[in-house]
Amino acid sequence: MADAFEDDADQTVSIGEYLQDLEEQELEADLVLGGDEGKECTYSKGYMKRQAIFSCLTCTPDGNAGVCTACCLSCHDGHEILELWTKRNFRCDCGNSKFGEFFCKLDASKDVENAENSYNHNFKGSYCTCGRPYPDPDVEDQLENLQCCICEDWFHEEHLGLESSDMVPRDEKGEPQFEDLICQACAIVCSFLNLYPRLIFAPVQQQTAANSSKDKEVVEDAPLNVGSSEKLSNGSSSIETTVTDNSPKEDCNRKAVLLGENAATNTNLNQCNQVAGPSTKCVIGLNLLEAPIGLEKIKTMFLSKDWREVLCRCPNCTEFYKQKRLTFLLDKEDTIAEYEKMAKQKRAQHEQEQSAEQLLNNLGHVEKMEVLTGIADLKDEIGTYLASFDPSKPVTSADVHKIFENLAQKRRLSLFFSTKLPTMLQIEAPLFVETCPIWWPPAKLSKKRNFMMSLIGLLGRL
Repeated sequence: MADAFEDDADQTVSIGEYLQDLEEQELEADLVLGGDEGKECTYSKGYMKRQAIFSCLTCTPDGNAGVCTACCLSCHDGHEILELWTKRNFRCDCGNSKFGEFFCKLDASKDVENAENSYNHNFKGSYCTCGRPYPDPDVEDQLENLQCCICEDWFHEEHLGLESSDMVPRDEKGEPQFEDLICQACAIVCSFLNLYPRLIFAPVQQQTAANSSKDKEVVEDAPLNVGSSEKLSNGSSSIETTVTDNSPKEDCNRKAVLLGENAATNTNLNQCNQVAGPSTKCVIGLNLLEAPIGLEKIKTMFLSKDWREVLCRCPNCTEFYKQKRLTFLLDKEDTIAEYEKMAKQKRAQHEQEQSAEQLLNNLGHVEKMEVLTGIADLKDEIGTYLASFDPSKPVTSADVHKIFENLAQKRRLSLFFSTKLPTMLQIEAPLFVETCPIWWPPAKLSKKRNFMMSLIGLLGRL
């Protein structure tokens, strides 16, 4: 019995801990969904650069279709759903020919198929080179899978072709220290990345044979897929390739780019790409269309933050990306980091809107009308002021103050006429109040002049 109470005590959490856990779960969901509230089908937006996609095994057991968040919630509620996280360049399939007689409840006017969509075994519930499901029912401890930024498949660490799990760049707390991963298969088409500075590759920690499992040291931050066509010497890499003859200055600049000995090199390369544009000469000094790089041994790549900004954008390299279907690497909005950034912005905006709406709903009818009237008055005052404003002149802080001064004066007059004036009239002009509650009492028009004089005197006290 005592043991049972001890178990209950271990499971006890405070309300603060519960709310914090709930907040973290909501944030995680928002990051996956990209801030999509699931209110409307995304089909009309076309092939989106990145969005959350789900596979319905109830409707499409072959795993040849994907649906958006809204359709997952509205059209496939209660079905066997697979959450695929995000996919690039994807258009919602819900209700098209792959679903037979099933029609989308949110958007029935869809093409028969989305020809540009790409599908892999994830849509059937299989992941990695081992083809196992996730979560795996045969495994007790579900380890985190890592996604390739090229094929977008998910991999177990032990199936990345690494000599050891210590070769995955992580910090002391075990958190990933890389922005993107390129799996062993995709590293073949991306072998050209070895021509870039080593700084685009995330540094790794590796267990040395001489030390115990607790003693780790940071090895050189060389790319993981260095083959026989590269040589490392004194911390710098030189690439043995045949290139066209360049002037000594151009050759020097090219070597400076390829060596990548410090952050300044990376920065200069960024500036070269951003300023010079696609007309600049190739920063790697090699036409990838004519002389693709071949390496003896291809390994998984771990790329550091903002590595895509370093990629050459010359005509030849751009055409190479196009032929290899890698043009998305030049699009910042394709990255998971940018996707999650946009999701956080949408979340913050939504929370702000919810706070304002909740505040308004908690007010009584009178207070609510006062707030709405105040907003309308402010809108009208701004419109009135700008109508007489010289459009050739800039709006200054003095203009803004003037708008609020005018609004405050109108509010004081409104308050005076609605509350203070009737009270003061009952004291100083009881004759008018007693005879008629209207400002211009028909029965006492002969006293109108005296009333006006009294009113002017009262206004002077404001």
